[in-house]
Amino acid sequence: MGDFADSFILAGQLLLSADPALAEIVLLSIKVTLTALFMSVLIGLPLGALLAVARFPGRTALTVIANALMGLPPVVVGLLVYMMLSNAGPLGVLQLLYTPAAMIIAQSVLIVPIIIALTRQVIADLNRDYEETFRSLVVPAHKVMLALVWDARFSLLTVMLAGFGRAIAEVGAVMIVGGNINHVTRVMTTAIALETSKGELALALALGLVLLLIALSVNAAVSLLRNVEGKTVHA
Repeated sequence: MGDFADSFILAGQLLLSADPALAEIVLLSIKVTLTALFMSVLIGLPLGALLAVARFPGRTALTVIANALMGLPPVVVGLLVYMMLSNAGPLGVLQLLYTPAAMIIAQSVLIVPIIIALTRQVIADLNRDYEETFRSLVVPAHKVMLALVWDARFSLLTVMLAGFGRAIAEVGAVMIVGGNINHVTRVMTTAIALETSKGELALALALGLVLLLIALSVNAAVSLLRNVEGKTVHA
């Protein structure tokens, strides 16, 4: 029990002293995840809105695929991205394997389906309330999408936070394509796995506490946005 207590004390000291190694890992984790989220939103938000508003052949199939890919196993994503970026793969010439860029790609592949599926659901639910009005006014589809996205902005921020939470806690895919290289691709989840396997619990605990704090902050932000949205609706 004494060893565990000492590990917690050391973890607290690392956090309070803003240990450079700890800070480096945390900052890289946040940088990678925010970049992946930005790319995923650029791709997933318009596609989700398109699936919610437009009517075209194959729309239902695409919706089903997007929903199914929300549960895509991270290790499978890591393997596929690894094969694409390896020297023998079609994108091997870019030399992105074992770099933060590869980790960003892997995280983006994981959360794009989440952004698409949740955005489609949010916009589709809202569109049911306005569909007749838009049709009677002959509003073009792209303007309908823009109007609905703006009206659902708080719900869509919640969708983005869900994507961020999914990506920041990911370990399998980023381990495969990033390699967990010190000072290069070591992020919080991969560092926790490594330090735990080595029996070095202090840094693992410190990183775990940071990760837990981020998760709590994301959930708090989601609750706050829902409250703001509820007040806006009833105003």
